[in-house]
Amino acid sequence: MQTTTTFDVVLGIDMETDIGSFTPFYEGVRHGTPPLLDILGRHSIPATFYWTGHAAEHNADMVRTVAAHGHETGCHGLFHETLGDALFPLPNNWPILPQEVEGRLTIATDIIEGITGERPRSFRCPRLWGSTTVVNVLEKLGYISDASYPLYFYNAPYTPYHPSADDWTHTGSMKLVEIPNFCDLAMESKDPYQRDRDQWPLYRTQSAEALMERVDSFINWVSARGKRPVLCFYLHPWEFYAMPQGDIDFGECSVRPLPFIVENCGETACRELDRLCGMLKAQGARFVTAGALAESYNKNPVS
Repeated sequence: MQTTTTFDVVLGIDMETDIGSFTPFYEGVRHGTPPLLDILGRHSIPATFYWTGHAAEHNADMVRTVAAHGHETGCHGLFHETLGDALFPLPNNWPILPQEVEGRLTIATDIIEGITGERPRSFRCPRLWGSTTVVNVLEKLGYISDASYPLYFYNAPYTPYHPSADDWTHTGSMKLVEIPNFCDLAMESKDPYQRDRDQWPLYRTQSAEALMERVDSFINWVSARGKRPVLCFYLHPWEFYAMPQGDIDFGECSVRPLPFIVENCGETACRELDRLCGMLKAQGARFVTAGALAESYNKNPVS
């Protein structure tokens, strides 16, 4: 059911190694970013590009190219690593120690500032695995927005909020604005971690229409509770360039991502994102960067 409610959209692009942590390559950053920029430009959509420090350092020209197109430059940690609380098990992927978080985020922030000349203000944890430690470090480093909150797992809060310094999953008095990544709150999950309610990567594994069904469900859920919907999306540049299928060989081992992870990367993803942007605009979406949303929220909280 198409909605008529006004809503905000934050498109967040996580600039990282291909297929997340499963390869050390940057083919997606180098070849997937240009068509992504074309799609955003065609629809006049500003986005927030969250760079890991390592990705920025090894693709500095692309960092500057993205910024020159008018998009916000954010931070995605130093490497594509687990900074916060792990939500489900991944082999050989232990979270870094809480004592390490500030040092790594400081280094990543400094790398990005050194490339762009501007200090990033918006952040997102790899895999949306955030924590109370992370938000406290972000506040200390001067960040104004964090888009690490996986709504599919925590269920609430479902609109932007100031987190508590004692528990980032609850509202509090921090200056930082936490922006939840939306999901379908109305559907019944069949997954122990509720991942089947999430938004990603439905637009390319099924269709833009399939994702719009979840968009409408979320908007209706939030609107029925008297709140203004804010839809925060997460995407990756490697989705817009064909990724390897099957085994990826590393000499002493090989990695085989589950098929849905790399399904329809490249042309299909580009086509369906283009269509999704058009559908969102047709329903009256207001596209904003994460930093701009945080600024407006601080001036006039979402109600």
